[in-house]
Amino acid sequence: MRAAHQRGTDREGTVYLSSFEILRGYNLPPMATHTPNDYSEGSIRVLKGLEPVKQRPGMYTRTDNPLHIIQEVLDNSADEALAGHGKKIKVTLHTDGSVSIEDDGRGIPYGLHPEEKAPVIELVFTRLHAGGKFDKGKGGAYSFSGGLHGVGVSVTNALSKRLEATSYRDGMVARLVFSGGDVLEKLHLRKAGDGDRKCGTTVRAWPDTKYFEASALPMAELTHLLRSKAVLMPGVTVTLVVEKSKEVQTWIYKGGLRDYLMQTLNADPVIPLFEGEGFADAAHDSFAEGEGAQWCLAFTEDGQPVRESYVNLIPTSAGGTHESGLRDGVFQAVKSFVDLHSLLPKGVKLLPEDVFARASYVLSAKVLDPQFQGQIKERLNSRDAVRLVSSFVRPALELWLNHHVDYGKKLAELAIKAAQTRQKAGQKVEKRKGSGVAVLPGKLTDCESRDLAHNEVFLVEGDSAGGSAKMGRDKESQAILPLRGKVLNTWEVERDRLFANTEIHDISVAIGVDPHGPDDSPDLSGLRYGKVCILSDADVDGSHIQVLLLTLFFRHFPKLIEAGHIYVARPPLFRVDAPARGKKPASKAYALDEGELTAILDKLRKEGVREGAWAISRFKGLGEMNAEQLWETTLNPDTRRLLPVQLGNLDFAQTETLVTKLMGKGEAAARRELMELHGDTVEIDI
Repeated sequence: MRAAHQRGTDREGTVYLSSFEILRGYNLPPMATHTPNDYSEGSIRVLKGLEPVKQRPGMYTRTDNPLHIIQEVLDNSADEALAGHGKKIKVTLHTDGSVSIEDDGRGIPYGLHPEEKAPVIELVFTRLHAGGKFDKGKGGAYSFSGGLHGVGVSVTNALSKRLEATSYRDGMVARLVFSGGDVLEKLHLRKAGDGDRKCGTTVRAWPDTKYFEASALPMAELTHLLRSKAVLMPGVTVTLVVEKSKEVQTWIYKGGLRDYLMQTLNADPVIPLFEGEGFADAAHDSFAEGEGAQWCLAFTEDGQPVRESYVNLIPTSAGGTHESGLRDGVFQAVKSFVDLHSLLPKGVKLLPEDVFARASYVLSAKVLDPQFQGQIKERLNSRDAVRLVSSFVRPALELWLNHHVDYGKKLAELAIKAAQTRQKAGQKVEKRKGSGVAVLPGKLTDCESRDLAHNEVFLVEGDSAGGSAKMGRDKESQAILPLRGKVLNTWEVERDRLFANTEIHDISVAIGVDPHGPDDSPDLSGLRYGKVCILSDADVDGSHIQVLLLTLFFRHFPKLIEAGHIYVARPPLFRVDAPARGKKPASKAYALDEGELTAILDKLRKEGVREGAWAISRFKGLGEMNAEQLWETTLNPDTRRLLPVQLGNLDFAQTETLVTKLMGKGEAAARRELMELHGDTVEIDI
């Protein structure tokens, strides 16, 4: 996601804030009572150290309970095991509410940092963006790790009343104690005694309950997390000790993903479990040595599917591009088998969701430099992960299916049955519309499918961008509706006057839903697309168009937002073309903003690319992208960034009040006060 929220004013003085601030929960502090004259140089506050974490913990971790800050410590122990150091991880829930994590890894270094002149173990727990996992490759301490952002255990420290860190290393024991992120007891060194471990780290934390909705750890989620770590690290022993009940659970797996999935499934598979793995070697021309994936797949006719994915042992509960790669590899392999044996009935078209409708899987990917969406790392965003996983899964499954033709036909039968059910459902919806449907706008380029769950329409800024989108889209499921100019600000427009505006009339007719209010019960049976996606340029003008369209949907189509049908596409602002380096061919990468651009250039420098050898292009607008670029960055479901529009932490009435201040014609004073009081909470993109 872009780091900067965009802000500006139009000619009439209307403030337009980023659409994500308006309708995705723009969490403004309570309005102050002082006058704008109080705003001066002294009003600017600079947060230092771990203060940002304490001010807004939700930006760095989950706040429903303390599990995630404990997981940050656990992930560090798992990274040690993943790097080949350590065979034991022990988690203890103490009677005083604290949690300790022990491992037998290398121990956190405690000597002085060469640049910061402070003990490294202190920096790790007190500085954001300090860690040993930034330098990837053979020269780094961790070639593959989940901890990438360098804010993990420092967040744990900031949100704990007390934290004790002990490192066993080089025949010494180093101990530090913190309180609320600050050093309470400075580094203390002593020689290791007979009762001390030779190496490893122990972290004991007392989570501060004021930052969390519930103080207790969810035991089911914790045990599942620990068991999955053991599954993904065969031979590593993971232990949970609960002091209060004196309960001890230990997990050690040698059978890997197959045993785990078999134990987790709640239905019998129709074909034997398919498992495999693939990793790049030193001679691979596209991926770094060691990158790849392990997977195990099961297909059942009933029961709830089991779907779990991990990146460098980090659970990705929201999926991501590695799951897209698995889906693509499996779909392409099954489709190839179906075509080879001419199994597809006439009039039936197979889609990826048909093949995956009854699929259960456990996927464990290894990615050298993973890019996650947000600090809690629930979703992988690395674009190359689609190709990485798919390139290993597809040939392995194709080979297996052609060696087990009977099982292949059973799997094909399951997928074809799902496709027929889907198509019948789409036909029923079409019949229910009757003959009274308004004539669709002539500029709408519709999709072929009538499956509501699969279809999506893109409201595209400008005819030139609309042309590229028409050329680059998936004709089966993606429709394009170009919009000319900026849409009318409809916040104070009466509903019966809306259709006087051609653009708004066309939007309503295209999506198949009439304008309505928040208390109405509109007929959504005519809805033609499961996703209505706003696609505008990645600049301030594009942000203004997003705001105007979101104002339209919030004011006159609120039930579409409530039902989760409105989305905002995130096209990139930059393209970076990198030359060939070693065995790696020339490549291109896209960045949403300056922050992502910096990260891409840093990665190229680490890979040995000479400074300035790359070419950076800035897209002035969507119209500058050709069809292929628009597809791979913005339209392709596997690699695009598409954000759902939600009300966030605000209820409807609060959001309505806020949008009135932003979009109302007579609200100039309120907008000015909003900017003066809270302007420093938003980064400006000029």
